[in-house]
Amino acid sequence: MTEHEALTRIAEALERLSPPPSDAPDIAAADAFVWHVAPDRLTPVPRVNRVDLSLLLGINRVRDILLENTAQFARGLPANNALLWGARGMGKSSLVKAVHAEVRARGLPLKLVEIQREDLPSVARLLNHLRASDARFILFCDDLSFSHDDQHYKSLKAVLDGGIEGRPDNVVFYATSNRRHLMPRDMIENERSSAINPSEAVEEKVSLSDRFGLWLGFHPCSQDEYLAMIRGYCNAYGVTIDDETLRAEAIEWQATRGSRSGRVAWQYFTDLAGRRGVRI
Repeated sequence: MTEHEALTRIAEALERLSPPPSDAPDIAAADAFVWHVAPDRLTPVPRVNRVDLSLLLGINRVRDILLENTAQFARGLPANNALLWGARGMGKSSLVKAVHAEVRARGLPLKLVEIQREDLPSVARLLNHLRASDARFILFCDDLSFSHDDQHYKSLKAVLDGGIEGRPDNVVFYATSNRRHLMPRDMIENERSSAINPSEAVEEKVSLSDRFGLWLGFHPCSQDEYLAMIRGYCNAYGVTIDDETLRAEAIEWQATRGSRSGRVAWQYFTDLAGRRGVRI
């Protein structure tokens, strides 16, 4: 093998290990994107999986707060990062997607970009793409949480604080989590008990949630709210069922699931629509 051939093979191997940076994404290609890495790219989402804002019942207060914050941001006004936390299945991620659709329906330009928790270390590269655009973006991370040895939270600070460059003016960050402080309580207590200085042991991680300007709490729904959610779905999709039958079936469904939430309401409605031959 000649020296030239050897250098060529080395160059090709290095290129495979470190792929060239992706081209600037076509932001006009869609209203929503998913961020992927290796190689970095923004994948357009032609049709976002979401429900209409009017169908999200029992969360009126947090709905109105998030909608107003998002509309302010889309109009170029100051807006806060938002942490949607609380009960499972109560519409946290559905609300983010529904609010995005509602703001766009009002004629305000706004893009939605979803990033997975495990891809947070790449967020600085993503922000560089978004910073260069004239569009405005909701950067969305669903089901965000950290374990005691998880270093991904440091990457998140690049979004919330922005370092010396600052968070791009055209980006706001929304996250959902079952945990208000983004890490399990038992891990917080364990680190406090084993630290030399307990008061500072978990300050950095616990204070991460303090960097969200909006904390929007989601709580378990009542039985009346649960039934109202199902009735709303029935009305929206044209599924006919009398109140007595709906109540009996829906309560039995929640009993078999051992919980009552917006997600359980939708799962029962999906079963009902299938049995009635209605496409949703």
